[in-house]
Amino acid sequence: MIFMDGVLNVLKPPGLTSHDVVVYLRRKLHTKKIGHAGTLDPQAVGVLPLGVGKATRLLEFMLAADKEYWAELTFGITTDTQDAWGRVLRTSNCADLSLEEIKSKLGQFMGEIKQTPPDYSAVKVNGIPLYKRSRLGLETKVSPRTVFVYDFKIIKYKPPRLIFKIHCSKGTYIRTICHDLGESLGVGAHLSFLLRTRVGGFSIAESILPEKIGLLKEKALLPLEIGVENLKKLILTENELVKIRHGQKVFLPESTPLAKNIAIFNHQGELEAIAEILSQEQKVILKPKKVLKRD
Repeated sequence: MIFMDGVLNVLKPPGLTSHDVVVYLRRKLHTKKIGHAGTLDPQAVGVLPLGVGKATRLLEFMLAADKEYWAELTFGITTDTQDAWGRVLRTSNCADLSLEEIKSKLGQFMGEIKQTPPDYSAVKVNGIPLYKRSRLGLETKVSPRTVFVYDFKIIKYKPPRLIFKIHCSKGTYIRTICHDLGESLGVGAHLSFLLRTRVGGFSIAESILPEKIGLLKEKALLPLEIGVENLKKLILTENELVKIRHGQKVFLPESTPLAKNIAIFNHQGELEAIAEILSQEQKVILKPKKVLKRD
């Protein structure tokens, strides 16, 4: 077995689940320690960050990154999965729907919004994903979630299809944006194409198809440090790092801002740990949460 540590910026093709990509690359790279940072629907295309080796410990921080998509919405057809691959529930005439009417509703989908995850999604209720619960016929009540849409820009409208670009927080369902926009206009809608162009610092311009990664092997790996680009950073002295490596706290100046997650680096620019800055007994301390044992 080859020991690899790093991050992969995968260009996921349509027709594969995110787990399919992980299984394929585990086989090609001869390592079991690979995980993905956020599910991308099987028919969707685009950026799928993967952690390999020690980078699997950074997946939760990669998951927290904001995302950008290009999407195509089709008005007039509502499906049970909110996308083009579900069962059609309702059709309606949307020939007279104008661009001005659509624009008048976009404000409802900007900033902080509430979303109810679709029935066919990976969100778990009582340990069972919603899509499995739906297939089993189990009734499930799902609470709305708060997400944030930073930007929503219409690129082209040629009825019944709308192409748009969206920048949003983690956990935002673009399928649900499409469905809810169609409902607000009274004509229904579904997601007919989805391309994820960015996850945090991972861009589609630098993404690589799984087959090519299988050929490049370790040459396709990006440094561990890429996985924490969205976190604040702190460089420590060697004496302070010795304490962190042994799971010990480090005292910081009282003026240091508190932080739930902060990336700890050495003077060589290498990631050493993820830590938390908190106040304890009127002192500010740095407490390690995840220590990466560098070779």
